Amino acid sequence: MTMRNYRFLLLMFAAVALFALAGCGGKQVTRVAVEEEIDLSGEWNDIDSQHVSAALETQITGSSWVEDFRAEKGKKPYIIIGNIRNKSPEHITVKTFIADLERSFINGGRVKVVASSEERDQIRNERADQQEFSSEATMKQWGLEKGADYMLMGEINMIVDQEGGDQVKYYQVDCYLVDLEDNTKVWAGFEKIKKFVGRSKYKG
Repeated sequence: MTMRNYRFLLLMFAAVALFALAGCGGKQVTRVAVEEEIDLSGEWNDIDSQHVSAALETQITGSSWVEDFRAEKGKKPYIIIGNIRNKSPEHITVKTFIADLERSFINGGRVKVVASSEERDQIRNERADQQEFSSEATMKQWGLEKGADYMLMGEINMIVDQEGGDQVKYYQVDCYLVDLEDNTKVWAGFEKIKKFVGRSKYKG
């Protein structure tokens, strides 16, 4: 075998080896329905966020305080969502949970939702621009914002029970609603999720 042929064979083997490695390391991506429940890691995920937010919205708006407020004031109550603190050891995107909760409130129609302080800053900047650049007929006036009647606050906690490679994860989301005028808590509730994560077969 000549040196040229030997080098050619080496290059061919190297190319085949690289191709094989690339094939083994490739990922297969499959699009799935957004509502399909997929839990790969056992950690808090989008399904948990949607489930808890929907459950809490039902609890909050189904409580008697809503009808008491409407009977006294003759209107729907305005709610602002305050801090929902993640006190679990897991990384939980609280903003996604808050967005799910706001969406449940808005679509439920029993209460009205006031923009957050960050969102209000953007709106006020736009309103300030309108005073200078928009026509008098279309520019929006100052001092007409809706003040929230209640603030929703809460926290996410987790307990982990572990044995070998198996885990039981218990999440509890506690929330309460506070009257912004007199600091009275008008509602308190919680929602919980329990997951078994492990290799062995769980027998409930």
